[in-house]
Amino acid sequence: MRIKDISKENRPRERFKKNGAYSLSDAELLAIILEKGTRYENVIDMSNRLITTYGLSNLSTLSFPELQKIKGIGPVKAMQVKALFEFNKRYNISKQDKNVSIKSAKDVFNYAHERLKDLDREHFVILHLDTKNKITKDETISIGILNASLIHPREVFKSAIKESANSIILVHNHPSGDCAPSDEDLSITKKLIKAGELLNIKVLDHVIIGDNSYWSYIEK
Repeated sequence: MRIKDISKENRPRERFKKNGAYSLSDAELLAIILEKGTRYENVIDMSNRLITTYGLSNLSTLSFPELQKIKGIGPVKAMQVKALFEFNKRYNISKQDKNVSIKSAKDVFNYAHERLKDLDREHFVILHLDTKNKITKDETISIGILNASLIHPREVFKSAIKESANSIILVHNHPSGDCAPSDEDLSITKKLIKAGELLNIKVLDHVIIGDNSYWSYIEK
């Protein structure tokens, strides 16, 4: 069935205008984002197929190339889907309390999980803290598989020194979802703790973010 074969009052856009976004199903909302289907499948049926096959949570984790392998999804629609979930992610991050005080690894997880989840590469992030353990800044130092040769103390502590951070916390994600540390993770942690002692900037912890789980160097 084509969209124009659906009675006008039952089309997603018309119902959106009349009743608001909350009145539409997940597939109908996605259909408005995607705008058009193909000559063989209308956009509502396409959206239903995507959600039924992958689910909203798994659909959000598909990479740009993976989306384009789906029947009916080209570069434009793949961009629309990625933009949709990225915008939602940034909205959730914007609601976070920027004046949060870090008291445990769980607090680090709560702060960093939203921005690091669903990423397909490892992101190594430094949290700068003041004397009250409040985050004054976060900075991404490296993107890609962690390697001791890439994570140099100079890069890690350069911004901390500039920002007069009292202490720092190391954070990175494991795209696999398994937060267990590798030998390289442990080696990097020990190396940076020693560097922090020389600079009088304490490394409070190294927290690895997985799928709704975390590993803490200090706690473990």
